[in-house]
This record gives sequence, structure tokens and C-alpha cells, in this order.
Amino acid sequence: MARVVSAIQPSGTIHLGNYLGAIQPWVIAQKDHDAFYSIADLHALTLDIDPVELRANTLDTAIVLFAAGLDPDLCTLFVQSHLHEHNELAWLLECVASYGELRRMTQFKDKSANQESVRIGLMTYPVLMAADILLYQTEQVPVGDDQRQHLELARDLAIRFNGRYRTVFRVPEAVIPKVGARVMDLQSPERKMSKSVSSPQGTINITDTADEIDKKVRRAVTDTESTVVYDPKARPGISNLLVLLSGTTGRSPSDLAEEFSSYGSLKAAVTASLVDTLTPLQERIQELREDTGYVMRLLNEGADKARTIASETLSNAKDAVGLLARG
Repeated sequence: MARVVSAIQPSGTIHLGNYLGAIQPWVIAQKDHDAFYSIADLHALTLDIDPVELRANTLDTAIVLFAAGLDPDLCTLFVQSHLHEHNELAWLLECVASYGELRRMTQFKDKSANQESVRIGLMTYPVLMAADILLYQTEQVPVGDDQRQHLELARDLAIRFNGRYRTVFRVPEAVIPKVGARVMDLQSPERKMSKSVSSPQGTINITDTADEIDKKVRRAVTDTESTVVYDPKARPGISNLLVLLSGTTGRSPSDLAEEFSSYGSLKAAVTASLVDTLTPLQERIQELREDTGYVMRLLNEGADKARTIASETLSNAKDAVGLLARG
């Protein structure tokens, strides 16, 4: 099986876009891939986040991932900061990266624009991301358009390191996620549902109650037309509702559109499907929140499993650059 690596930041409440767009594909991919998944708490430090909140978010993200169906027998799930190998390899890679290529990263330019003070971690975190990938001799990395440049950096650093010293890293390939709905904001369907955008009525959190889901879906922006058609460019609001229904039923948005003659009936179906999907997930989340010791044991086991590969890669990289090993 091909080895695949992916990560999620514990930067806030997990919403429906995260669940349908990222977590569900992880659950599917673990069945036919050698999957390594991390909770990227070190990356979250590039944000202005309270330490207590970060710690709580990290544990709760793990709870959601296990509740959603990640199986420790099928995949390896761990917390990024639990393996010092990530930080050590990041430093070795920083010493082959250049200031110019990091400065040109699109996300760095966007996030640092018009700011008087910028954390240096915001510039260097793509190198840490490269370490996250290269440590595990990764073959495939699922990426969207917003992360493609970072994967290219990881590939460039692997090739440069292998050429300068000796071959240590496998050069990973980008893959388009096989499954994963692109969920848009219910109030602003031209933009993705996001934790970083303040839009309470446009975002459905996976912990929302049935009443909260119903209210948000009923108030979702549509358009002035009367027909139900899947056309994301011309009809983004109604298309987004079809995407939600598709993500919870496994059927194509275009096929679903043919079954509805009114916006009201579509919204009712979307609400019912979301509630049916999220209710058992919420129940499992609550069970795991009451047994955090079990969750921590699973995370510790995941870190131990990941370390068997990460430590070997790091050792080879340190030897390649000429660092003196302990006698």
C-alpha cells in the first residue's frame, strides 16, 4: 500500500467543511493506504492562540478524529509535538532552504501583508511541513490548491538534500483527494466554510444541535431562481446545499438536484441528512470526552509507531550532513 501523510491543525471548533472535506477522506484512505495522520499543534503556534485553548483543542481534535472512524489498527494518528524528530529534521532542512524561496511562499505573503510584526515561524513553517512529510518516506500527499506550493517546496528540499549529501528522502507526489466535498459558507457561498472567518450563521459545527442545524440551513443564502440545479458558478448557494446532501448521502449533486422541485424541500432534506449523520458522531464524541485517558493511550501508541520510522529517517539525515553520533 502506498504511504500517505496528512495533517490537521487544532485551531478551533471542527466544522462541516473540515468533516466532509478532510476527515471523511482520511477515514476512507486508511483502508487502502499506509496512512500517517498528525494533529499539527506546532503549526498552530504561528497563530495567536491561548496555551490552554491549544491544549484543549489538540485533545478534542483527536477525539473527533477517532469518533469519526480513524482506526488505530488501520492508520497511525499522533500529535506532531510528541515527536521531537519533526523539529530536528526541520532545522536540517532549513539549512538547505533559502530565504528567497520561503519569502516567495504565497501564504506567507498573504498573511504577512500590512503587518508591522510577523512571527518568523510564519515564514519557516513550510519547512516544518516538509519535515512532517519527508520523515515518513511518504509516497503520496493529498493537497488542495492552497497547499500545492508547500508540497513543491518539500519536493525541492528533498531533491536538493539528496543531491548535496546522499539519498535519504523519498520524493513525494501530490495527489488530488479522491473524496471530499468543497463546502462553502452558508451565508457567503462564494467562499469556503472556515474556522478563521467569523460567520456564525454560515458555519455548521459538527457539535451543533438539530435545532441549530435547522436554523442555519433554512437561512442559507440561495438565489431568486425557482429551479434546483447544480451549477456552482452560476448558482453557488443552491449548489452548496446539494454538496452538503451529497457529502452525507454519497450521491452526486447533479443526480440529487433532479429530485427536488423547490428550495424548501431541498433544505428540509439537507437538514434531515445532516442530523442523521452528525447525531451518532456527536454521541461517540461525548463518550470519548468522558474517557480522555483512553484517547491519550491511543495517541501515545500512535507516536511510538510513528517514531519507528521517523527516528530512522532523522538518523540517516543527521549522518548524511556529518553530525557526530553519540558513542
